[in-house]
Amino acid sequence: MPSPCERLMTNQRDTVAGATAAPGALGERVLTIPNAISVARLLGVPVFLWLVLGLRTQTGDWWAVGLLIAAGLSDWLDGKVARALNQQSRLGQLLDPAADRLYILATVIALAVRAIIPWWLVGLLGARELLLGLVLAVLRRRGWGALQVSFVGKTATWCLLYAFPLLFLGSHAASYAETAKVAGWTFAIWGSALYWWAAVLYVVQARGLLAAPAPEGAGSTGPPGTARGGGR
Repeated sequence: MPSPCERLMTNQRDTVAGATAAPGALGERVLTIPNAISVARLLGVPVFLWLVLGLRTQTGDWWAVGLLIAAGLSDWLDGKVARALNQQSRLGQLLDPAADRLYILATVIALAVRAIIPWWLVGLLGARELLLGLVLAVLRRRGWGALQVSFVGKTATWCLLYAFPLLFLGSHAASYAETAKVAGWTFAIWGSALYWWAAVLYVVQARGLLAAPAPEGAGSTGPPGTARGGGR
């Protein structure tokens, strides 16, 4: 029975081979329903920042929480629609993870500016993203695609997405504030720990791939990414 690392390398080779044999398989379509959903999610980022840093009111925070919930649901929806309607595209591969990371970045910075979380937590999460960005760059130079999404990575992202709205609500002078603050920090601590655990798992995957011969058919610019919803 092949090891997990061997299965991962087989999947990556299949991805590269498919991209080489049929470069237009993913399609160059721009006007698709999933892409429209991703663009709408991206347009929500400046609105979110205005709500939490411009207004700085309880009403603004509640609208911001609603926007985060809508962004999380649309993140699930665009992938579902892309697979159901066979509307995967190269543009979608860029828009979908970009929107996810921009929301996390915007939220942690807004929380730090409002003094709801310490700046060292922003640095901790940012260092993780920098590490994975460097790993992915090295992999692409060797001809490999994006790392496979792990359950730990998905769980970490969802923990943080639960934590952020609760921490905003925990900063209010209201009866629900203490409960929201405790729950928010619980999700934040677990999410941050899982976020780095996922990073370690991705680094282990990357080491296994880099120790193997480069995939056949890999061009100098490397293959396109894998399916929508890249590794986190």
